[in-house]
Amino acid sequence: MGISERKEREKQEMKSLILETATQMFLEHGFEKTSLRNIAEKIEYSPATIYLYYKDKNQLFYDVHEKGFELLSEKMTPLMRIENPLERLYKMGEIYLDFAFHNPEYYDLMFIMTAPMEALHDDNWDCGFANYEMLRQTIAECMEKGLIKKADLEVTTVSVFSFVHGLVSLAIRQRFKMYPEETLPELFRQSIDNILNLMKA
Repeated sequence: MGISERKEREKQEMKSLILETATQMFLEHGFEKTSLRNIAEKIEYSPATIYLYYKDKNQLFYDVHEKGFELLSEKMTPLMRIENPLERLYKMGEIYLDFAFHNPEYYDLMFIMTAPMEALHDDNWDCGFANYEMLRQTIAECMEKGLIKKADLEVTTVSVFSFVHGLVSLAIRQRFKMYPEETLPELFRQSIDNILNLMKA
């Protein structure tokens, strides 16, 4: 391995360390109480080292946020190969639930934690928009093929997303204590199936 390759590897390793540490600190202390200086202290480097990679905390949070959407996208993208859009829509619900239950920390950072998100207006925020667009496209195909009732596409997409997100958010915030925890995934899957069944043409 040459010098340039080794330096690039070390650079990526440092960036990964910063991201992993920042993720844990955002979760433990929240956005407002986490600083680049705190993160530097945690990994035992100077704040100047962090600034070599990130100009401010917002940019770092954006990268942590984007990482979560990349993980979700890895699960969602293969579903677009399913030809029947209604079957794909049901499967999307299952995958979304599985992702949330297996990655509650990332889900919290992606959808629940309060933080400035100026980067949402950045053209490079591909993964976040791409995941939503896959849902929107699938619902549009279902309508075109007469598999679900025709309605306003944007309203329907927002409604489906909001319903599933609401279930997951309540679960992550421990608002379903009236049910045994191990029953929640199946209960939610059946709830999503019920909503989609009501949408069928």
